Amino acid sequence: MQLNYIGGRWTDGTGVNRNTNPADPSDVIGEYAQADRAQTEAAIASARDAFPAWADSTPQQRFDILDAVATEILDRKEELGCLLTREEGKTLAEGIGEATRAGAVFKFFAGEALRLNGLQVPSVRPDVTVDVTREPVGVVGLITPWNFPIAIPAWKIAPALAYGNCVVFKPADLTPGCGWALADILSRAGLPDGVFNLVMGPGSVVGQALAESPEVDAISFTGSTGVGTRLRRIVTDRGGKLQLEMGGKNPLVVLDDADLDNAVECAVNGAFFSTGQRCTASSRFVVTEGIHDRFVEALRARMRGLKVGNGLDPGTDVGPAVSAEQKRQVLDYLRIGQDEGAVLAEGGAQPEAGTGHFITPALFTGTTTDMRINQEEIFGPVASVIKVKDFEEAVAAANAVSFGLSAGICTRSLKASTAFKRRAEAGMVMVNLPTAGVDYHVAFGGRKASSYGSREQGSYAREFFTVVKTAYTLPL
Repeated sequence: MQLNYIGGRWTDGTGVNRNTNPADPSDVIGEYAQADRAQTEAAIASARDAFPAWADSTPQQRFDILDAVATEILDRKEELGCLLTREEGKTLAEGIGEATRAGAVFKFFAGEALRLNGLQVPSVRPDVTVDVTREPVGVVGLITPWNFPIAIPAWKIAPALAYGNCVVFKPADLTPGCGWALADILSRAGLPDGVFNLVMGPGSVVGQALAESPEVDAISFTGSTGVGTRLRRIVTDRGGKLQLEMGGKNPLVVLDDADLDNAVECAVNGAFFSTGQRCTASSRFVVTEGIHDRFVEALRARMRGLKVGNGLDPGTDVGPAVSAEQKRQVLDYLRIGQDEGAVLAEGGAQPEAGTGHFITPALFTGTTTDMRINQEEIFGPVASVIKVKDFEEAVAAANAVSFGLSAGICTRSLKASTAFKRRAEAGMVMVNLPTAGVDYHVAFGGRKASSYGSREQGSYAREFFTVVKTAYTLPL
């Protein structure tokens, strides 16, 4: 059984989580210890004790440790990618790609440990100088989702450590294997005891303890809107610092002048790869009337060519839903869409029923912006088409949701793309690219109900993981 990691020691839990492959439930990945509230509080206390010394560690020390972690991840990317595919379900190519990205993230933030700088300016008062510097925020709780079980932990853990914070990390209960593997690498990288802690277990226990503890200075959470909203009340009420990345209902606008082949590939990649289980996935295709029929016909043909199956099998394009519950949610929305009057034009079948949580990518046509399938996050391989008259209607439809994470447009018009980049109510905008797929060295985050707090990734991560200090000096 794989154990929790608290205060530099591997520690048994009070329960066991048996982890299986969503493509093949007979494939048992492992058994993982479940922490209780007392063990979570012990991890927090360990991080608190370790914080003063780690906050004073040198940039070189932090660089060396993070760089060593990155090197091991990259050396083992095929192994880690295979684990990820078995555990979460995405294709092996996607799993290896995600492991590679995790290594790149640690490499980037190893460098950031050396790049942290400040500012010195003259005061408005004679002979006084002003220094503006950044210091670590303290003990941070990191709560990560199941859909990117190694990349998202990487882009939270790496900056937290790079800027001198101590970490208590809770991976998703559905995908503890990747979180444990990452913790194992970190445990051997030279970190002082208590600087990094792994506590596996349900959010209602471990996450709740992290949120409520006055000894946790900051919480970074990626997950559902409902849980994020509850965390916001708990953490902000006690004065903690909070960063939330939650849902998305991302539009891909396709204008009459779009390159049809590119638009279809953007749609398929954004909506259906990773089984649509991405917060940046395209779930609404907003298509102007001049290209609508050709786009739908070409998209349906492309969807019929997608192979659904075990992510470890060569040629698989779309893996299973991560769990039976997630599959049930997708099927519920397929029924909801049809009840609302939408046409299920393609997909939605259940191949190999009983052997895995498979569902073929589904496309709704004849939909309107007010339908639930166009307002609520489905988090599966389901997308809908909204037919509009022109660019102005397309922008209005794209923005007609409570979320604002990512938005895309396919067009040859510089004028239209420039206007869309300005007017899209989203934190990230893609032109002639899928809405899903971002770089690790620039800011990640959204607007409206999608995000709360400062951005993740790139140099912007320092805004959350550090606090600013302004010091005045008068030499005597």
